[in-house]
This record gives sequence, C-alpha cells and structure tokens, in this order.
Amino acid sequence: MGFRSIGPAGMADYGISAGQFVAVVWDKSSPVEALKDLVDKLRTLTGNEGRVSVENIKQLLQSAHKESSFDIILSGVIPGSTALHSAEILAEMARILRPGGSLFLREPVETAVVNNSKVRTTSKLCSALTLSGLVEVKELQRESLSPEEIQSVQEHLDYQSDSLLSVSITGKKPNFEVGSSSQLKLSLAKKTSPPVKPAVDPAAAKLWTLSANDMEDESVDLIDSDELLDPEDFKKPDPASLRAPSCEEGKKRKACKNCTCGLAEELEKEMSREQASSQPKSACGNCYLGDAFRCTSCPYLGMPAFRPGEQVLLSGANLSDA
Repeated sequence: MGFRSIGPAGMADYGISAGQFVAVVWDKSSPVEALKDLVDKLRTLTGNEGRVSVENIKQLLQSAHKESSFDIILSGVIPGSTALHSAEILAEMARILRPGGSLFLREPVETAVVNNSKVRTTSKLCSALTLSGLVEVKELQRESLSPEEIQSVQEHLDYQSDSLLSVSITGKKPNFEVGSSSQLKLSLAKKTSPPVKPAVDPAAAKLWTLSANDMEDESVDLIDSDELLDPEDFKKPDPASLRAPSCEEGKKRKACKNCTCGLAEELEKEMSREQASSQPKSACGNCYLGDAFRCTSCPYLGMPAFRPGEQVLLSGANLSDA
C-alpha cells in the first residue's frame, strides 16, 4: 500500500525537542514500516536524554504508566492508521501526560450526522478530548482519506461511508495535576473604610435641590394647598348620608356586620329603652325586698332582692305566670 509519510514539516508541528519523553500509540491498522520510520525520526529529535515509548492502543490501559510520564503523546498519526479513541483511552492519555504536555491524534471522522455511528464527527471528538481533562483543544488539519485508508477503515473498523475525512486534533494538559490543591489567600480582617457612595451628577443634584432663595424667587410658582379644595369639601357630611344602602333596606332595620355608620349603637339604645318600658311596675312597692314581702302573683317571685330602680330582666315564663 502507498501511504503518506511524515516529513520534516510534519514533525516540526509536534514541537518535539531534545530531552523530551514521547509516547507513540499505534493500532493494528498502522503499517509496520511507517511506524519504524516515525520512531527513528523521533529518537533522533529527542536524543540520548529523551525517550520514545511505543504502545499498542489496546494495551495502553494495562501498561501501568505512572502519572505525568510523557511530554508529548502521538496517537494515530502514523500514515495509514485508522484508530478510534474511546473515552477511556483519552482519559488514560491525559493521566500519563505531564502538566503542560500535548496530545496529537489523528482519527477518521464523519462529515454527516449518522445516528449510532461508531465514527464520530469532529465536534464530538473535540468534546471527548475536553471531557478527558485537556484544554486548548483545536483542530489542526483535515484531509480526505486515501483509497488505501478507506480500505483500512472497512477492514479494521467494519465501517463504510462516503462522507469520511481524516482530522488531526491537539490538546494540552493543564499546568496542574488532577487532585492538586492550592491555598487561597483570603483577607478575614474587617473593612473599616466607609462604603463608597455612587457618584452624583452635579447637574442632576442642582435640578432636584430647592433652597430658601428659591422660595423667594418670583419665577417659582408655588401652589396653595387650600386652593385644591372645593367649598363642598369644607361642609360636614350628614350622618344619614354615610349609611350604607343595606342599612335602610327591608321593614326591619338591621345593622351590618362591623357597622361604622352608627346604626348599631342606635339600635342598641332603642332596645334598652324598650326593655325599660316593658319592665313591670310593682303594685305593692315591696317587690325589691325579696320573696318574704312579695305577693303570690308577683313576677319577681323566686328572684333575689334588688335595689329600687335597678333593671331586672324577666323571662317570658315569669311574665306569663303573672
């Protein structure tokens, strides 16, 4: 198969320098000769102080690399590779990257939205890198697949589509480890300075300020509050006019609940007068002294003694018996 090779310009895009630790991730679709060529070029760039590790994507989770082991990880960049990166693989790559390290990957993507497709779109792939913990995720390049790469997708991924492209994406690990902490410098001292008042426009303040000089100014027209009242407003209203219409309705007058027009007090006085007028008069004048001085037909019989002129309420039974 005739796959594209990584030239010097492509290697420069990765920013690899002497002394760096680089990991190359490959899969079964990666051509062996292209893999060897890439590793040789990387070892030349990193020198004796650096290191180039080669890992199969299927064995990456079992490789047990320590955290922050590599400065740069290259995955799927071997010409002819059609590797797909799962969420677990991306999370492991983010774990073994050093703070500030970079990940470069290449993966076939769909340009059309296909439901339940094993091949993601570019936006979903970028979101997966972000969710793995990487920052500054961006697309570097996209190009069409060669006939050999299309055939490789069909063979190794069991996937066929006419809307596939190859996209190169990069992302960086933040400059801190996962789970790291830093003490925040908080000032717990109470602030003694007075609160800052908002600035007031001098023109607006002058507009809404009335001084004693303004009161004597003939250009200021002041309104007398008494002129706002009509002659009718000074007349005392008739109490009868304040009664609610329901107070006069019907043959029998009845005060409203929570009466405020005075009808309740008037009816109460009338009831007191009626009770006083209906009070039976004593024939002998001794009713108030008690039962020993009362006649057998006295309406007060059986009641305690009372003072002369004191109002005594008699029940209907006493009056009927009388």
